[in-house]
Amino acid sequence: MAVNTPAIETYLVNTPVREKPFPFAKLALITVAMLFMALFLLLPLIVVFSEALSAGLGEYLSALADPGVLSAIWMTVAIAAVAVPANVLFGIIASWCIARFKFTGREFLITLIDLPFSISPVVAGLLQVLLFGTTGLFGPWLSDHNIQIIFALPGMILATTFVTFPFVARELIPLAQEQGNDEEEAAVTLGASGLQIFWRVSLPKLRWGLLYGVLLCNARAMGEFGAVSVVSGKVFGYTDTLSLAVESLYDSYEIQAAFATASLLAMLALVTLVLKAALEWAHRDELHALKRKKAAT
Repeated sequence: MAVNTPAIETYLVNTPVREKPFPFAKLALITVAMLFMALFLLLPLIVVFSEALSAGLGEYLSALADPGVLSAIWMTVAIAAVAVPANVLFGIIASWCIARFKFTGREFLITLIDLPFSISPVVAGLLQVLLFGTTGLFGPWLSDHNIQIIFALPGMILATTFVTFPFVARELIPLAQEQGNDEEEAAVTLGASGLQIFWRVSLPKLRWGLLYGVLLCNARAMGEFGAVSVVSGKVFGYTDTLSLAVESLYDSYEIQAAFATASLLAMLALVTLVLKAALEWAHRDELHALKRKKAAT
């Protein structure tokens, strides 16, 4: 049976396109999405802050001023202050190498970067203990030189760095591969050095991916629980982070103090979202230009 192609084309051209073919389905999907967000995102936040302030603002501030909570805050900040810059440095180097060079083991390196996503944080912490614990692989040598890693700040930093390892690199690698190296090659022909090319050409192109990676990495570093709980010893007031302090306080039946501490982590997540949204709004024209350029290519 022959197909009348001109008749089909005429039908497609003359038939009006319905802009809203399934209004009920659209409304249903939006409703389900909003209910899901309200149930699993907004409701827990409301519960955390309501419980934290249930005894009044004075008790809330008093709970946060507890020496153990203050120690957990500073421990959390110290860990993030080391883990995040380390992952930023590695992410920039990894994205540069993977996007610009072809070498043996390149795919294996990409797989290794994704490894922390597939390993449980508790297992990652256990691996640190097997390596640096008293009876671990390097434990005797560390003991002989009076170096303590496990149940101390260095071990918590190592565990957090491992868990947050992929966040910056995974934001930068696809971006660097997509943008290509045409501008870098043009800079070489103009006599720019490698360092000049990196700082003035390559890094500015990656700044948005770098920014998002830093925000995600920092939020995960400050909220990490599993790996840090294994290597820290969970000594309240000494080796507790904010997330560990919440568990310690809750197990001690200090419910209001536990929720007050949890509210700090909740505020950290909210601040991260607000910063991301504010930066996108402030530079929305530039981001739209980048999207149009990407669509054109």
